[in-house]
Amino acid sequence: MHSHEDIKITKVASSKIQGMDFSHLPFGKYFTDHMFVAEYSDGKWHSPEIVPYGPICFEPSMATIHYGQSIFEGIKGYRLKDGSPAVFRPFDNHKRFNRSAMRMEMPEVPEEIFIGGMKALLALEENWIPTAYDHSLYIRPFMFATDQVIGVSPSQTYKFMIILSPVGPYYAAPMRIYVEEQFVRAAPGGVGYAKTAGNYAASLHPAAVAKSRGYDQVLWTDAVEHKYVQECGTMNVFFVLGGKLITPGLENGTILEGVTRDSVITVAGDMGLEVEQREISIDELADAYANGMLTEAFGAGTAATIAKIAELRYKDYVMNFDPENQPVADQLKKTLTSIRDGEAPDNRGWMMSVK
Repeated sequence: MHSHEDIKITKVASSKIQGMDFSHLPFGKYFTDHMFVAEYSDGKWHSPEIVPYGPICFEPSMATIHYGQSIFEGIKGYRLKDGSPAVFRPFDNHKRFNRSAMRMEMPEVPEEIFIGGMKALLALEENWIPTAYDHSLYIRPFMFATDQVIGVSPSQTYKFMIILSPVGPYYAAPMRIYVEEQFVRAAPGGVGYAKTAGNYAASLHPAAVAKSRGYDQVLWTDAVEHKYVQECGTMNVFFVLGGKLITPGLENGTILEGVTRDSVITVAGDMGLEVEQREISIDELADAYANGMLTEAFGAGTAATIAKIAELRYKDYVMNFDPENQPVADQLKKTLTSIRDGEAPDNRGWMMSVK
């Protein structure tokens, strides 16, 4: 199979970087000079190459457009304090990508393509990693079906790509969250744990309805009883309840196994916090809030890292949290940030060096 050295590289004639304003980087709007592409056909991956970032050509019958075999990941690259580029936990994203691939009946992507392609691309685009605090290079690997046939069956051919976007802080002002009881994100046995495009398409309407009511996001509940909380729009959710950190468990496959989620659980354990992963009913949260036991609520995801929740509304019951007084969320964000920018020791090998 191909090593990192076998990747063919075609460079742009001139870089766009000179025209970039790194002090103004809205999320996911600007892309670097190059992209990584690999093809799958006849049962194997081949032709890994780096080419100038630009349009891709396909026929109207391309399978993805009709039947949605499309998966992706979100990863971040940082510049460490010593100036070297590094990526946060990409091997965990690679594993999750392949779990998504399996659920969507797509081929797994081997490490030399996923990680090897990422390293080669980042080595070329290293200057695009922003250096300012809370800035990063967002890495988007994705794969989609490319058969030019209309028919409901798994595609025989696929394209895997990686594109890069320099991003500023996801200044999520503390969020107002609406507990969703009508629409469903995922059911046991479904594709909730897969990072597949359709999950996000399905979430747009409920999110728009919540926004029309003055809320930023929804907190999904289970498909059967609309009683157990699952996750927020683009994040896993955490609560500080009675001094413990609690988050919904992964057992029935309805929530995304977030890499930031896992990092938060690990770091919280290091901080001496007791962590519980289990079913959490909205009634338990409301009761705990009424008794003064529910003190913090926040989301965790790659884009925002830690996003505080200022308000949680369930039916007509409103739970308010003071964003200025969320010591657990603050400490978690601080610790994760210091690992990612090389201030704190990386005892777990979470940062992958690009060189």
